[in-house]
Amino acid sequence: MDILHEIAERTKARVAARKKAVPPARMEEMAQSLFRGGLHSTPGFPFEEALRSDGVAFICEVKKASPSKGVISEEFPYVDIAREYEAAGAAAISVLTEPDYFLGDDRHLREIAGAVPIPLLRKDFTVDSYMIHEAKVMGASAVLLICALLDKGALAEYISVARNLGLSALVETRSEAEIGMALDVGAGIVGVNNRNLRTFEVDVALSGRLRDLVPKDVIFVSESGVRTAEDIEGLRRAGVDAVLIGEALMRAPDKRAMLEGLKGGAK
Repeated sequence: MDILHEIAERTKARVAARKKAVPPARMEEMAQSLFRGGLHSTPGFPFEEALRSDGVAFICEVKKASPSKGVISEEFPYVDIAREYEAAGAAAISVLTEPDYFLGDDRHLREIAGAVPIPLLRKDFTVDSYMIHEAKVMGASAVLLICALLDKGALAEYISVARNLGLSALVETRSEAEIGMALDVGAGIVGVNNRNLRTFEVDVALSGRLRDLVPKDVIFVSESGVRTAEDIEGLRRAGVDAVLIGEALMRAPDKRAMLEGLKGGAK
């Protein structure tokens, strides 16, 4: 079993335990109540709107660890990091909530949602619609859906569940076939993960090679492995709308200066 599916199996067990604590009907009721009441919501889909900027938009990730690198940030003042990203001009923030391999926590997302006004992506391995309702309750504006973990029916269902709660879905792909599946079910945001989660090899040029498969009216996001202004410039020339950057920013002692340097390649 590769690491992606190993994480997915652990996630299914986590969700099963959570359903015992908060039944699905109750979680759905809480999420719908927030949506109907206008809480954790602004008109439209703020995550998508934030990525439709001139040049390349930046989704900056709050991440303590990863399966490939281990602990990235021993000191992890996650709310302060999110505020630093916002101050540096991030369009959106990605927050890891997966606890076993990324050392994420739901409270990281909840507390960041209470501290910064820009849209938040719940970065987790969505294997059940229950997790989408959870994301709404936590204060997210978007969820991650990974094509490699979902069949076409589940992907279509989860996109619908998200949009009915006012949430966007970043649909992650790595191949022409997965992009085709994402587009077939109406994905509004398609991401390409430049990291192979089976080998952990990174190929930033993968995003450029796959860009032309995605129509211009669909937001295109390059994920993983982006480290330099030169990387950003190459992706900008390829027509990428946004980049998701985690490790490079998390390792930077001055995250604001790092992000401002990267933005030099986005113009």
